Amino acid sequence: MRGLVTQFIRAFSLAAGALIALTAVSGRAADYPAPKEGDWVAREFRFHTGEVLPEVRLHYTTVGAPTGEPVLILHGTAGSGATLLTKDFAGELFGPGQPLDASRYFIILPDALGTGKSTRPSDGLRARFPKYNYEDMVLAQYRLVTEGLGVKHLRLALGNSMGGMQTWIWGVKYPDYMDALVPMACQPTEMSGRNWMLRRLLVEAIRNDPDWNGGNYTAQPRGIQRVLVQFGIATSGGSQALYNQGATRAKADALVAQRLAQPFRGDANDVLYQWESSDDYNPSPGLERIKAALVAINSADDERNPTELGILEREIKRVKNGRYVLIPASGDTRGHGTTGNAALWKQHLAELLQRAPRIGK
Repeated sequence: MRGLVTQFIRAFSLAAGALIALTAVSGRAADYPAPKEGDWVAREFRFHTGEVLPEVRLHYTTVGAPTGEPVLILHGTAGSGATLLTKDFAGELFGPGQPLDASRYFIILPDALGTGKSTRPSDGLRARFPKYNYEDMVLAQYRLVTEGLGVKHLRLALGNSMGGMQTWIWGVKYPDYMDALVPMACQPTEMSGRNWMLRRLLVEAIRNDPDWNGGNYTAQPRGIQRVLVQFGIATSGGSQALYNQGATRAKADALVAQRLAQPFRGDANDVLYQWESSDDYNPSPGLERIKAALVAINSADDERNPTELGILEREIKRVKNGRYVLIPASGDTRGHGTTGNAALWKQHLAELLQRAPRIGK
């Protein structure tokens, strides 16, 4: 997505999507191979609702040669695979000697179903598009990797925010398919508390906007800009970072005005479906099925996943080979967007890859 969505995501959360793809690619570190893009079509794609689309286009970006060990990296809500190609993420991970050195690994970054350049409501079906959920998105990723790219086994699946939640689902649904898992900026339990309340309010604000017109608008709803700015400020950015940017009323007002002034260039139906897709997420009942070595990484100032609730401390005990890492809040963290800065956690990824046995071999 671009415009407003890109603006608040850049400021607050790589997990929710980050830079415009071309900006991200052109700003990549020069020490890893140039990303390549592709498309694959999944035929007769069946959604959890029973609905079937004859064709679902799945776009993806890869870094490194297909002969390398396969690694799957999953983006956050409203993002795309290319939005992870930033200096702070790819630049810290994909270069020589880094944890996901692209001379050793074949890095796959799909655009999730309904996002980026993959099939989505704005392609034409609008609000008649099948209601998809995270299970459908993971199924699409699995079909892309296995049928489209011919990958028999993953060395690692790693994801941020929505991608982190999908990483938990990967571990539960396909326990023998990967050696290691890194879910970040998320919980392995159903949507609840502030996280769900604010998502619901965002979705209802779009549905109740008269301009939305049941999804059959001729121009983007005028109210979507404000609700996305509100959601972004409420759920990401980090208290310390936001205070530093808006340490006085005047500075805070200027920050809000700057974000509100950005034009919305996305599509309201796409946004609606993307956020609503999390409503039945809940891998918790299947956590004991996970076989891969797993490191869950959250930040102490994550607005959507408050550490004081103790959810991950409780649930990680059910994962046989699981470990939990909490990044302390500091001037360098950005709340829910903290894990977009790989320098803060990449040592834990390197240690995981060193110790994780190769289940598929």
